[in-house]
Amino acid sequence: MLQFLAVSTQILSKLDCHRTFSRHLLQRITTLALLFSAVFFTQFVLAAQLNAESNNRPNVVVILTDDQGYGEFSCNGNPIASTPNIDALAKEGVRLTDFHVSPMCTPTRGQLLSGLDAFRNGAINVSSGRTLLRPELKTMADVFRAAGYRTGHFGKWHLGDNYPFRPEDRGFDEAVWFPSSHINSVPDYWDNDYFEDTYVHNTKREKYAGYCTDVFFQEATKWIESGDDDRPFFAYIALNAAHWPWFVPDEYREPIRQAMQKNPEIVKDLRSQQRENLVSFLAMGANIDDNVGRFDQALERAGLKENTIVVFLTDNGSTMGPDYYNAGMRGKKTTLWEGGHRVPCFIRWPAGLSKPHEVDDLSHVQDLLPTLADLSGNAKHLPETLDGMSLKPVLLNENVSLPERMLVINYSRMPSFKVSYTKGNPAIPQKNGACVMWKDWRLLENRALYNVEDDPHQDNDVAADHPEVVQQLRAHLDAWWDEVKGDVLTPQRVILGSDSENPLLLSACEWLDVFVDQQVQIRRGVRKDGSWHVTVAEPGTYAFELRRWPKESGLKLAEDCPETKVTDGTYVKGRALPIYHARMRINDEVHDIDQPTKDLTAFEFETMLEKGPVEIQATLLDDTKKEICGVYYLYVHRVSP
Repeated sequence: MLQFLAVSTQILSKLDCHRTFSRHLLQRITTLALLFSAVFFTQFVLAAQLNAESNNRPNVVVILTDDQGYGEFSCNGNPIASTPNIDALAKEGVRLTDFHVSPMCTPTRGQLLSGLDAFRNGAINVSSGRTLLRPELKTMADVFRAAGYRTGHFGKWHLGDNYPFRPEDRGFDEAVWFPSSHINSVPDYWDNDYFEDTYVHNTKREKYAGYCTDVFFQEATKWIESGDDDRPFFAYIALNAAHWPWFVPDEYREPIRQAMQKNPEIVKDLRSQQRENLVSFLAMGANIDDNVGRFDQALERAGLKENTIVVFLTDNGSTMGPDYYNAGMRGKKTTLWEGGHRVPCFIRWPAGLSKPHEVDDLSHVQDLLPTLADLSGNAKHLPETLDGMSLKPVLLNENVSLPERMLVINYSRMPSFKVSYTKGNPAIPQKNGACVMWKDWRLLENRALYNVEDDPHQDNDVAADHPEVVQQLRAHLDAWWDEVKGDVLTPQRVILGSDSENPLLLSACEWLDVFVDQQVQIRRGVRKDGSWHVTVAEPGTYAFELRRWPKESGLKLAEDCPETKVTDGTYVKGRALPIYHARMRINDEVHDIDQPTKDLTAFEFETMLEKGPVEIQATLLDDTKKEICGVYYLYVHRVSP
């Protein structure tokens, strides 16, 4: 910049004529140059400061497993499973022994990344159009990216499959993931089976070699090692294991069978198929443990272990716990009992935390965002409003305690659930579908009170004996509900026609308050229909492809699907449906689509859409134009502005 000023001065000084003009021009150039220099220098200083701060901060890794409960680990007393690497992580770190999540996975994931209750952040259900984390919210990845960190996500996302809800839209520089709730869900690549699957890599589908859990840890390790600068990293490794279907490399099963033979009393009441399911479920856990061990070794080899915070937790209670071992708790995934939401949480940071110890204070998954930002020196980048609190004091000092507080667990159930707190659709949030926690007290469904210190299995309702406790917990629930009830039913909307994702796929798992989220449901031709609530980004002509089967299957509208043998199981034969016509409803406008269906893989339809919110429904019809079911796969393309 100084060289530029010197050259400009030399040129203008040689101009003999128009000296006054030259002098004014030189002054203007000088002023602009100095202004540009100031801006450039300020940006340079800020970048240098950010790099200096980042270089002294710890790396952060969050490992989240699926459907494993508190009792699935040998460090928590499991008599069959052996998890030496996860046990070591727990032994070397701080163990949160009264740590809670949501009883289902999407609400937990939304609370983890936003620091807000599920009913505040929008991600309240595992499907049914209620998985979408409010797009205006800062995520954990946004916080760390703002602090100068590299950010990567590997595995299960489950907070939205389309723009602006994908991990690439929510603060992650690198993302290898699959859509919706599990591998082989409706929008997942057709017939993915945990082995040699196709995932999404930074918005594009890509095939990967190997078993899913191995792939996600390997990709995380490769990304960490590929860093070509001194920035620290934030890695979010969220596994689909041990979620159904229970597919796993077969070599992990035999040690589990042998452990069962040594403990026959644990599984004596299980039918043979239940026993085999449990073998596969625990085998998936053994594979997770192996991967944690390999990942830890990679950190050590790279000299990163000492200054890396590693958090390990699970997303909800066990799917299998009550069948064999539940660490003395009642309930499982999807329930308000302690076994549905109390899970392990281990936090290790050799360079920063005090000696290993247990924290018995009540804590919750939404505490992790402020905690990790606080520990890493990045708290200034946090959102202003959070429901979680930093656990830093109890992590650093085993002799202090957290302040007493009341916490609410509530979420939207699947529409088919049978519940006692409402006669309506349980997907619609209700105040009484909650568990309120305070110290050792648990108020369930606004009526039953349990003390988990005196009664860990929650067999005795003591509400009549402690009306004053019920009153306090009920008052907290009332106040909390008054804060969230106005927005909790507001649907979050996928955006159509944005340059960030055009074309895109809308699948049945986003039908509002209707549950269709498994490819086995598509194969069976489940007779359900629903609507998508979306926002049109740009007015223009939009082309729609209405499909019963996804594009990559190559299947025709009215044909069946063969039974398919996959690596570790079999997918059932798909049922043919008598499809002859289709119907599109866009807000109040209805369009009949009559095209010959022989050899047709999709109905095609074009129309003009105006900018703004739109409700879309697409329905498959038989030869009498009677409704069969909704269009499971709707491909949308803005073809002209």
